[in-house]
Amino acid sequence: MKPDYTLYLVTDRRALCADSLPEAVSQAIRGGCTMVQLREKEASSLDFYRQAVAVKKITDHYQTPLIINDRLDIALAVGADGVHIGQSDLPADVARRVIGPDRLLGVSVTCVQEAVKAVADGADYLGVGSIFSTGTKADAVHVSIEELQKIRRAVRVPIVVIGGIGKENAAMFRPMGIDGLSVVSAVIAQPDIARAAAELKALFLGV
Repeated sequence: MKPDYTLYLVTDRRALCADSLPEAVSQAIRGGCTMVQLREKEASSLDFYRQAVAVKKITDHYQTPLIINDRLDIALAVGADGVHIGQSDLPADVARRVIGPDRLLGVSVTCVQEAVKAVADGADYLGVGSIFSTGTKADAVHVSIEELQKIRRAVRVPIVVIGGIGKENAAMFRPMGIDGLSVVSAVIAQPDIARAAAELKALFLGV
């Protein structure tokens, strides 16, 4: 099945507006999230693994791809659909060798040079940002709309935008050829997670 990047949820337990992370993920998928990335930067390996097992039960139920942020070992241990790495993580070509050809490999990039190299090294899709300021990643590098457009012209793999994505700007990206919105607090921190996801997806798709 070809991955659908339209509404790509990135988790953050600190921003959670639900009783548990699996429940939040379930609500997000029911609302329209098409992919889920489990990001646990501060969790121990055991805690990350347990969260991944619990979340994978939900994503499997809804047949939604589960991506693990950074931790290739956790991804392989739980049988996730892929991994997502940043510029300070393992090199993309090494990650590709470790996970093999059948799992998805996403790479965060901020410029054309990083994007082209990531694709050459085996990335299936790119996360580009931070497009706007965001409270979920204080050290995020800003990427201008002009640079985003240059990246889009330079590579053919799917692109999701991340960083400050919300209802006020969700509609602007699809006309640029962007494949999806990568969201954190705009979905997972909302009182009605499913509704927030549905509204963002509709705005992005223009429906």
